Amino acid sequence: AFYWCPNLHSITIPSSVTTIGNKVFYDCFSLQSITIPPSVTSIGNNAFYNCSRLESIFVDNKNLQYVSNDGILFTKNYETLLRFPSRHHLTTYTIPPSVTSISDSAFSGCSFLQSITIPPSVTSIGNKVFYDCFFLHPITIPSSVTSIGYSVFSGCSHLQRITIPTGVSSIGKTMFSSCFNLHSITIPTSVTSIGDFAFSKCYNLQSISIPSSVTSIGDFAFSCCSQLTSIEIPQGVTSIGNSAFSNCSNLKSITVDHQNLQYTSND
Repeated sequence: AFYWCPNLHSITIPSSVTTIGNKVFYDCFSLQSITIPPSVTSIGNNAFYNCSRLESIFVDNKNLQYVSNDGILFTKNYETLLRFPSRHHLTTYTIPPSVTSISDSAFSGCSFLQSITIPPSVTSIGNKVFYDCFFLHPITIPSSVTSIGYSVFSGCSHLQRITIPTGVSSIGKTMFSSCFNLHSITIPTSVTSIGDFAFSKCYNLQSISIPSSVTSIGDFAFSCCSQLTSIEIPQGVTSIGNSAFSNCSNLKSITVDHQNLQYTSND
């Protein structure tokens, strides 16, 4: 409805509205604040995506589905964090201990956010949650988290190290792409797949240990990792995507476990 209205500064949503659809205010660059009336019972995915000047989201206190706290949008029971405005005044933030899931793109584009604390109540982190949070570092993912979506840390250019908790089964597509300063990552043995472009353009990633649990490595998974000098393929890998190691200009060796039935390395 208001997709790419770059000059929209403010809007009044009437009390007759019950649904705000997916991507309704997508790319409304100038929108600074919005008030959700009591009638709204549904807010779609990425409703406020790339609203780069959004400072606060207010919810009428009579609304039965949603609530805002300091301009941050949650479900009424505070179990899901839906949206932290891109231009929010806080540079450090602690997620409330009631939160169990962080919705898609909840912190995307928060270029001023430097530090965040995720409580052990959180079990699920959606897609693109910290996408383009340029100055965010470091970040600790609690062991309670078992599900992490795609592109979660893509564009977090100041992120240097991270540990994926045991229980997470996949490194989603583009999860760490363009994390230019990432040089250390710990992948647990619960992970079975590394998605397309997962570590693409991680220019400072010098080494990585792929656990024996991994069976697939996606297309361009390590492309443009210019400081990567060697890599070992474990025995369980049965699929390596196209150009998985393309433009790794300092890569000197790829060693395949001798028990691998699909691949081998020579010299």
